[in-house]
Amino acid sequence: MKDVPSHGHEEPGPSDLSAVRARLAADRADTLVRAAALSRDYDGIVAANALVAVDDEHDPEGGTTAFERAHVAALMAQTREHLEELDQALERLEQGRYGRCESCGGTIPPERLEIRPAATTCVRCARSGPRRA
Repeated sequence: MKDVPSHGHEEPGPSDLSAVRARLAADRADTLVRAAALSRDYDGIVAANALVAVDDEHDPEGGTTAFERAHVAALMAQTREHLEELDQALERLEQGRYGRCESCGGTIPPERLEIRPAATTCVRCARSGPRRA
């Protein structure tokens, strides 16, 4: 007799797994492109500031430059974190744990995984747990 998965969702079949793998790979490729663009932006900001004597404290443009550099650095950090999440999702997929909530062990609804392919929790657990940045 077949076990009924939690929350009424069926386990993914082989064709579903290849679709998930493709979606994760596409998201990863897009994220790598975004990371490269952000890296170029950051390098451009640094290079532009190297050409002028910038005194952030007294230069009216100094604050803007510092903000831009910090903003791009934060976006780069978010992009690296997303890449790590995607790599972990690919690992879970290979280990047969993809789509399982790490909190309750239930099945993560396919609709949630469609929107957030690297999700590690079901909607119920995501709502009840602490918010992530």
